[in-house]
Amino acid sequence: MKIKNFQSQVCVCAASTNLRCAKSRAEMGINMNTIWILFLVFLKIGLLSIGGGYAVIPLIREQVVEKTGWISQKMFTDIITISQMTPGPLAVNTSTFVGLQIGGIPGALAATVGCILCGIFISLALYRFVQAHQNSTYVLEILNGLKSASLGLILSAAFTIILLALYGNSAPGFNFSSLNWAALFIFLSMLFMLRKWNIHPILILLISGIAGLVFYIR
Repeated sequence: MKIKNFQSQVCVCAASTNLRCAKSRAEMGINMNTIWILFLVFLKIGLLSIGGGYAVIPLIREQVVEKTGWISQKMFTDIITISQMTPGPLAVNTSTFVGLQIGGIPGALAATVGCILCGIFISLALYRFVQAHQNSTYVLEILNGLKSASLGLILSAAFTIILLALYGNSAPGFNFSSLNWAALFIFLSMLFMLRKWNIHPILILLISGIAGLVFYIR
């Protein structure tokens, strides 16, 4: 009788262990699938992001907020703010923080590598091409067109950030009843200080953070 009970307990333990292993493998599979999707998404972003910096923000937002719904508009704005405060290129920092939020450290690595990989190879190829055709009128005109496209992307990103800061969403519209007057005051004050006295951006961020504590903490 004791032997049968012991065998029964062994079978139950083995079944429980197998169940936990299967669950762990399933979670690992889901996690690896997310990491792989992150890499592919940011590989596409890196391939299509002309202009870098703020120009890449609309592409990242379209992929991770609108299409996949991985993060919210508010969280995306917070990530941009953190990316501006940390050393390094804005596009790379944003990709790293988005990947970290979605897939942890492996997600951050996948998003960062995906974002910069195409840029590295394309930059090397373009460098050799431009050096070989630097006196070509056609090449110069193509570069002028790309500069104009980059300007449009940067303005689009700036407009999106302004709407998120002042209204809490990126939908176009100017409804004064939902306007965040404190955010508008901080924005105009920092803009005036930056243009008038050319204050260092880090000091502007520090003053803005203190102003946020004063206006938003109740």
